[in-house]
Formats: sequence, C-alpha cells, structure tokens
Amino acid sequence: MIDHTGINVTDLDRSKRFYAKVLATLGYSVRLELPGAVGFGDGDPAQGDDPGGDFWIAAGEPFVPRSHVAFRARDAAQVIAFYKAALEAGGRDNGAPGPRPHYHPGYYAAFVFDPDGYNIEAVCHAE
Repeated sequence: MIDHTGINVTDLDRSKRFYAKVLATLGYSVRLELPGAVGFGDGDPAQGDDPGGDFWIAAGEPFVPRSHVAFRARDAAQVIAFYKAALEAGGRDNGAPGPRPHYHPGYYAAFVFDPDGYNIEAVCHAE
C-alpha cells in the first residue's frame, strides 16, 4: 500500500552512512541520490518498484515527534544483524532482538534509535 516514505535528518552524510550499513543487513542499498536526499530500496527490485527506493532520508529539520519506521526482515537472523549493525554504526539500543508476543505470536523484532533519535525497527512475522 505504501510506495515510499521518508524522514528528515540533521546530517545527511552521517545518516547515509548509518542507513547504508544498517539496511544492507536487510538487502537494501542506495538506489538514488539527489541533492539533499538519498533513496534506499531493495537491492533486487521487483518490476514496478519505485526506481528511487521506498525509504528516503532528506536534509532538514527532524520531525517532532520523531517517527517510528519498521523495516521488514526475512527472519530472526536478519533482525539480529540489523540490531548489531545499527549499534556498531552509532545507533542507541531501544529494545534488543527478541519475541514480542504482546503484539502477536511470532512477532520478532529489535528497536534502535538512529542518529537523530528516530525509533527504527527490524521485524519478522513467524508463522
């Protein structure tokens, strides 16, 4: 249903490095760079996908309150890799990888604050 979304960041280069490292764990890469903005998307886009990607960061004043963005992971291993990469890239812990049965059975996720304080998540939904 959502074709693409994005957030504003205070330091585009810093956030580009952060998200490039973190989203690579989910198969994402930089798909398009424009003056003041960077688009990330699946490294193996499907026909009809936005060629610029589905997650964008742009230079600007961060949103208040900060948005929450959840990225779909294939499995728990990707959730764990996302979390580790985010911490190594300067993110702050907001919930270690693990089950979150209060959302629904099979919900496995990790939460991290990015350099601007956005709450980002990697999640997989096991059957």
